[in-house]
Amino acid sequence: MKAQKILTNSRRSFLGAATGLVLTSCPLTALARTSPAAGKSLSFYNLHTGERLAVDYWADGQYIETALAEIDIILRDFRTGEVKPIDRHLLDCLHLLQQNLEVVEDFHVISGYRSAKTNQTLAKKSGGVAMKSLHMRGMAIDIRVPGIQLTRLRTAAATLKLGGVGYYPKPNFVHVDVGRVRYW
Repeated sequence: MKAQKILTNSRRSFLGAATGLVLTSCPLTALARTSPAAGKSLSFYNLHTGERLAVDYWADGQYIETALAEIDIILRDFRTGEVKPIDRHLLDCLHLLQQNLEVVEDFHVISGYRSAKTNQTLAKKSGGVAMKSLHMRGMAIDIRVPGIQLTRLRTAAATLKLGGVGYYPKPNFVHVDVGRVRYW
């Protein structure tokens, strides 16, 4: 009986260690799915419209459609009023970023979704705007967080390795997207 208990404890220790190893080697998007009962929330302040939104967007193992619609609205193209769905992976990335930073402050939004027309106009004015920007697909956001240094925000976003991270110190924002992993 005693030998069986040691074997069981050894097996548990092994399984616990193996699970820890697997979890630390998984992308964080997989980690986000490991706790289906936990809720996810985000809060935004749109610098251009003055609108605020604090919303639980995921609960009981699923996205909350009404909350997603509210997020789509606050992250709309403020220049044209056009609303498009924001990629859920981007929302999960922002949620993880908020946890990584250990903050509950609003994300101050410089740019969320961008229509093709807006993107084209911005690209003509600046060489830093991609012609096929992920903003046009609802997969990118330009943000800052009050009380968080921009370099810390950039580092925290890059640490997630969930997509692109652009650092723009002069206009004071960090670009986060859920495209391929890259940094600029």
